[in-house]
Amino acid sequence: MIISEDLLLAYGANYENFEAHQTIFHEGNLPKFYYQIINGIVELNNYHEDGKEFIQNILYDGESFGESFLFDEKAYPTNATAKTSCTVLKLSKTDFFSLLNQNPEVSSKMFKCLAERLYYKYVMLFNVSSPDPLNKLKTVMDYLKGDNDHNKYSFQIPLTRQQLANLTGLRVETVIRTIKKMHNAHLIKVQNRKIFY
Repeated sequence: MIISEDLLLAYGANYENFEAHQTIFHEGNLPKFYYQIINGIVELNNYHEDGKEFIQNILYDGESFGESFLFDEKAYPTNATAKTSCTVLKLSKTDFFSLLNQNPEVSSKMFKCLAERLYYKYVMLFNVSSPDPLNKLKTVMDYLKGDNDHNKYSFQIPLTRQQLANLTGLRVETVIRTIKKMHNAHLIKVQNRKIFY
């Protein structure tokens, strides 16, 4: 967790429950809250004119979202949608800045989190420009696996083929074909429709 539940509650945060597919905030709205996921999955996304979804990020238990937008007076450039039913702690912008000002160690953790998100954006921006579907998928898998485990096939990719397509800008059919190629080349293992990297 970026900020402890107790500290958020002490500064006035409230629990809010969202059903699967419910919008937490809309692109174009002004940012007013810091959000931290207690449990569930939240997706940051945009939609093209043709209705095709582009996933900016997928966030899980203990992760925060919306915080970077609080530092500016611009509207949200993305939507936040509950992908599963979830519980979120929500803290007003004013209280969020009071918490940061009075707790410098939390500010340091917040800057580290924002730096990691920027790193992810740079990796993904470069990745989207690649014409090779295999490189696009491998980059996402490398990022998700991180530095924690170097053993082959030890990490289960926590995304569906559709989510991989939406993250990389590929068609789901292309993702399916590329995953099959990666499996045949022993870059990944597919077992019971789950992908291990």
